Amino acid sequence: MPGSGVPDFPDPTLAPNDTDLIAISAIDHAGNLLEINPEIEWPKLTFFGSTWDSGVLLTAYRLGMFPMPYEIAGDEDAIGWWSPQERAIFKPSDIAVSTSLSRAFKKFTITMDRNFAAVIQACGDPARPSGWINQEVIDSFCGLHQLGIAHSVEVWNLNGDLVGGLYGLDLGGVFAAESMFHHESNASKVALAFLGQQLSDGSGRIIDTQWQTPHLASMGATTVSRSQYCGQLPELLMLPPAFT
Repeated sequence: MPGSGVPDFPDPTLAPNDTDLIAISAIDHAGNLLEINPEIEWPKLTFFGSTWDSGVLLTAYRLGMFPMPYEIAGDEDAIGWWSPQERAIFKPSDIAVSTSLSRAFKKFTITMDRNFAAVIQACGDPARPSGWINQEVIDSFCGLHQLGIAHSVEVWNLNGDLVGGLYGLDLGGVFAAESMFHHESNASKVALAFLGQQLSDGSGRIIDTQWQTPHLASMGATTVSRSQYCGQLPELLMLPPAFT
């Protein structure tokens, strides 16, 4: 049951190749028990994963999963725990910085952790298409920020306006990038390139960007299989955090 402290997340490497959704919270937002058709083997139900508590999130990330609100009957009633079969990652030093992107750096001021709340709120703007960041997500990741685990990159224009940024979790050798936004051209690309510069210390760190997209691929993201990603995690997690 939630709060029991007994992790019951399934091993994502055992999931079939045609599913990215590994588990669903066994209890919805209203406290109702959920059921899955017994003929459906995956996803599994998880009682431990029925809250947005910091410890629950960190346990999942260390197993190779991440949460997103999961809709039931058109409402974000549950938590879905995902581990894509094809995981998009960056090697920080391989992020492609074009000539135009290099010029864009001169247009902005870049900071880290100056205003985490503003970054995640901008990423969660309900006007954005396919938005998934609700208030529970914002609250849980702000809590992780207070613990020194979640970090943000802010991009400011010359007028001092926040025009881009990203946020994610520093998990030792993995920076789990959650979302990014931009209000001016190239601002989110600048944030990602800046993050790569901060993580390029030769230790083998990676930036996990979850699913591959043409945009990420154009900047140098590659994909690894779920089994490869999960197999690398124990060693990567042993590295010290990049940001303290």
